[in-house]
Amino acid sequence: MTSRFPQERARRGKRTLLMVAAAVIAPVVLSYGVYYLSPRGAFTNYGELLPTRAAPTINGTRADGSPFRMAQVQGRWTIVVVSDGACNAECSQALFATRQARTMQGRERDRIERVWLLQDGVSPHSSVLAEHPDVVVVRTTPGDVQSLPRGAGAIYLIDPIGNQVLAWPNDPDVKALARDLNRVLRASRSG
Repeated sequence: MTSRFPQERARRGKRTLLMVAAAVIAPVVLSYGVYYLSPRGAFTNYGELLPTRAAPTINGTRADGSPFRMAQVQGRWTIVVVSDGACNAECSQALFATRQARTMQGRERDRIERVWLLQDGVSPHSSVLAEHPDVVVVRTTPGDVQSLPRGAGAIYLIDPIGNQVLAWPNDPDVKALARDLNRVLRASRSG
């Protein structure tokens, strides 16, 4: 009996050591597994995150003829859509998506301003304006539009202090755009 006793102790000691090692290593292995094997869409935003810097200064003229400066909409989250005044199908889709995404924010929608930059001298059709009564229509120059990170090729989100935040494609997924807005609004107390 005395000869078996030290062997049992040695086995229990090894077992305890293995359990402690497993308890230390398991969280690391699990975290790598979740990071590399889980779907990426669950952890990322739909829009492209832009470098944190001040949005370009854009000046223009509102539809009523009054002057417009991008600084006038500071204090609110601003969605910027860029197109020609004729508003083709891509433009209509962008305006629709931004309107719906803003509406989907519920009571938080008042924290969001929509700006439509017209890069030509063509006035939008009255039916388009009637569909989007909350959008601020601004005539600007192609030079101002080109100062935006992706030019006319994207929809932009500008934060309440005037920094560029996100760029979405011109034909966005409405739900994904709304989800990005929701995350931003929940994370921010400003605007």
